[in-house]
Amino acid sequence: MAAGPLLALVGPTAAGKSEAALEIAQGIGAEIVSVDSMLVYRGMDVGTAKPSPGDRARVPHHLLDVADPSEPFSVSRFQSLARKALEGIAERGRRPLLVGGSGLYFRAVVDDLEFPGTDQATRLALEAEAAKSGAERIHARLAALDPVAAGKIQVGNVRRIVRALEVASLTGRRFSSFAVAWDRYPPERVRAAGVEVAREALRGRIERRVHRMIQGGFAEEVGSLLAGGFGGWLTSTKAIGYAEVARHLRGDCSLEGAIADTVKRTVSLARRQMAWFRRDPRIRWFVAGEKGAAGIAAELLEYLRG
Repeated sequence: MAAGPLLALVGPTAAGKSEAALEIAQGIGAEIVSVDSMLVYRGMDVGTAKPSPGDRARVPHHLLDVADPSEPFSVSRFQSLARKALEGIAERGRRPLLVGGSGLYFRAVVDDLEFPGTDQATRLALEAEAAKSGAERIHARLAALDPVAAGKIQVGNVRRIVRALEVASLTGRRFSSFAVAWDRYPPERVRAAGVEVAREALRGRIERRVHRMIQGGFAEEVGSLLAGGFGGWLTSTKAIGYAEVARHLRGDCSLEGAIADTVKRTVSLARRQMAWFRRDPRIRWFVAGEKGAAGIAAELLEYLRG
């Protein structure tokens, strides 16, 4: 990592972070490291509001277009790629500026979080055991092995119980041991500015952005992805807007319905993003108006510059 704390600009989707980040990055001589879970996918540009080629020429961007939509992409892989990007930026004598709305990806870069792997055979065996012996019996097994984890997982949550036992089997460590870092927010790790936009103003920004996406060829982009098998890809159920427009192109809903559903899901996403980031005491919040983060870029720059 670079000397000193990492710099970050975070907040909900459609808050204008990407636009403001260009001005901030140029002001501090930084390169942008995306902490967005959807910008990693190639071919998903319009619907993710991915920085344009012109933006990327203006300021170097990292962690964009690193995976195909058809391949699984984990936060663990993102963490590894991000650390390599930070090393390269430091070697060039530059500073990284983390920008995005994925709280999980943000913390994966900033903090020493560990993400245990998975093993299908182990998981299937545990699921079969749970089905045979019942939730109470398998929860009791977890309680004997890892009472801390068992105390936080409800007896009926078989999926979480199986995951805890799977991790213990694969790593030889208690599942609860991986959670320690989640409750720690080392202040020296990051200097983060958060962008907050009033609810109605943010909803208006989201609606306008969705309409711009449609005008910018979003339906054509989704059509191209569908032609390549997008309907069966893992991201099809996660990427907001893509599933909705895909339903429209298949004739299952009107374009107006797809737009309305996309706006609704995006508003819900923004609410969850804010709830996640609010838990991090290291983030200093800045209130933006209708213009979003771009309207307070100078203020954000001043804070991040220190």
